[in-house]
Amino acid sequence: MKQGWEIKRLGEVLKLEYGKPLPEEKRTIDGLFPVYGANGLKGRSNEFYFDKKTIVVGRKGSAGEINLTEEKFWPLDVTYFVTFDEKKYNVLFLFHLLSLLDLPKLAKGVKPGINRNEVYDLEVSVPPLPEQHRIVSILDKCFSAIEQSRKNAEQNLNNTKELFDSYLQGVFESGNWETKKMNEISENLDSKRIPITKNKRNNGSIPYYGASDVVDYVADYIFDDDLLCVSEDGANLLARTYPIAFSISGKTWVNNHAHVLKFQNFTTQKFVEIYINSIKIDDFVSGMAQPKLNQAMLNKIPIPLPPLKVQQSIVCRLDALRAETQKLEAIYKKKIANFAELKKSILQQAFTGKLSE
Repeated sequence: MKQGWEIKRLGEVLKLEYGKPLPEEKRTIDGLFPVYGANGLKGRSNEFYFDKKTIVVGRKGSAGEINLTEEKFWPLDVTYFVTFDEKKYNVLFLFHLLSLLDLPKLAKGVKPGINRNEVYDLEVSVPPLPEQHRIVSILDKCFSAIEQSRKNAEQNLNNTKELFDSYLQGVFESGNWETKKMNEISENLDSKRIPITKNKRNNGSIPYYGASDVVDYVADYIFDDDLLCVSEDGANLLARTYPIAFSISGKTWVNNHAHVLKFQNFTTQKFVEIYINSIKIDDFVSGMAQPKLNQAMLNKIPIPLPPLKVQQSIVCRLDALRAETQKLEAIYKKKIANFAELKKSILQQAFTGKLSE
């Protein structure tokens, strides 16, 4: 350990004070002071509870998540806020220190929470205040450069996705094709679906599908074919975080959260899968709290259907483009992950006294 550094328990360095409830009627969009919850800003208020820039730590829910505060703020009762001796410690130094400690790993319970006494028991290495200032200055420069590089990689990732989506949109807008309904080009096999509660499933190697993908593996099957599944319910129908249409093959089991469709040929199945995943279906979905695409509404979605040879050409081109896009996405996602690891590595160097200009 470098000269002047001390090993201390975190409870000797800082205190975690309980946040305080703030009634909803006292929160406003344009209030003077930020209101912090367990995972960041939760609005603003014209009242403040604490008047020094510090750190808020999620106590419940997003337990262990940390956020720097403004000078005056209100910490809600699902948080701790940090108090410390400003003559001994730099607030940004403490923020980086808490970031390195990975506090979420201390969360326990059905509704995750962290006990501040367990946080206090953690041992940390602490340098004198001038060295804290020096470390913070170096970290600011390093993290600023890393953040800019991360943003560039994220923008490249978004550009890659937008390029594919733009090309996809152009493909479907360019053709003057006949429009069909889903029940005119496919057979609906929903009546053959069988949901099984988890405690009644027999473990096996057969994929058991839910609304968006495999949710389990079972010992038996109810389908053995090339089929298209389309999500019947779930928030993803509107959020579209991942595809709502997906092809399945061979021996499978599907529960009642995904429609099951059989097409005359696999090319049309893939064409419809690509098309459904490229459009918004909000107008066909009922319910906001529990979004649902029922069979009747699924059948109302208009499907532009070109001749089979054109379908084949489009599917081949889009599959090739998707493969290249996925390669690029993997590269950029890896870069973004590497930046996070780099920050962690730099923090580890900083708090072992190995960080140089």
